Amino acid sequence: MTEKQKNMVSPQKKARGPIRHFQMPDTFGGKLYVWRFLIARRLVQIGVLILFIGTVHWGWTLFNQPVLSGNLSSSRFLGVIPLSDPFAVLQVIASRHWPFMDALIGAAIILLTYLLLGGRVFCSWACPVNMVTDLANWLREKLGMRSLFIVPPKTRYWGLLLALVLSFAIGVAAFEWVSPIAIMHRELIYGIGVGFIAVLGIFIFDLLIMARGWCGHICPLGAFWSIVGRTGQVRVAFDDASCTRCGDCVRACPEPLVLDFKEAAQHGMVRFGECTNCGKCIAICPENSLSFNLRACIRNNDSSSQSVHASQSESREEKL
Repeated sequence: MTEKQKNMVSPQKKARGPIRHFQMPDTFGGKLYVWRFLIARRLVQIGVLILFIGTVHWGWTLFNQPVLSGNLSSSRFLGVIPLSDPFAVLQVIASRHWPFMDALIGAAIILLTYLLLGGRVFCSWACPVNMVTDLANWLREKLGMRSLFIVPPKTRYWGLLLALVLSFAIGVAAFEWVSPIAIMHRELIYGIGVGFIAVLGIFIFDLLIMARGWCGHICPLGAFWSIVGRTGQVRVAFDDASCTRCGDCVRACPEPLVLDFKEAAQHGMVRFGECTNCGKCIAICPENSLSFNLRACIRNNDSSSQSVHASQSESREEKL
């Protein structure tokens, strides 16, 4: 195709409809539809907590086995299936101790699950601290507060490295000893104590100091799941043709720099491992340009789209 022909085609590709911004529906049913992912995330987060609490305090059983015993770091489902936090197991290995076989199997089960679901889906769908940071961010928006300073999002990867180095140096799983996530979960299950001050500290930090400071910039566990999330199969698919670049999704996204239109248009999806699959961008997109889909399906759609564009270009060349 000549340069002149390319110039004739490109304006059609770049043409976009008028920009419309998201507007909250007036009806209660419409609001529920917008909140569908938020409601689902809260049901999962609270539901997991209730299963742990019910098993510990009320003796819940299924098939004569405890439903879910332990905590997020290490637990057992139906008394048989081990479930372990892969990052906690990695710290144990770094501390020069070899975990029990049950812990390794449990870590493999969780790791494979989140490889399918999208890695950082843990952060928005399972982590109890997410409810605390979401509340802090909601209050910030209501009060119109600004961050006092900004820590680069990549800081969490240094925190991940530091946790492993300290684990090696002191011979214990370093982050597990101070993890606000583990502390909050244990104390919600077994009783609130002074450890809850760490969670209060995160709330105050996110509210008064920096928006989304803990989850979006500092948490080492979030960094671990971000790395896993790079190969996650459930992705936020992006339809470039219908997107008008209103920017509502970027403003709604809790993760800085994740929604890159150029990158998403090129691959047909949000590829960054930092994406938590929270669904906020999907819920408020006025053009329905965003949706959940499997990576393989998105690739197939992208390949089909490229084939269509190629055949259209060939037809134009023949006519010209």
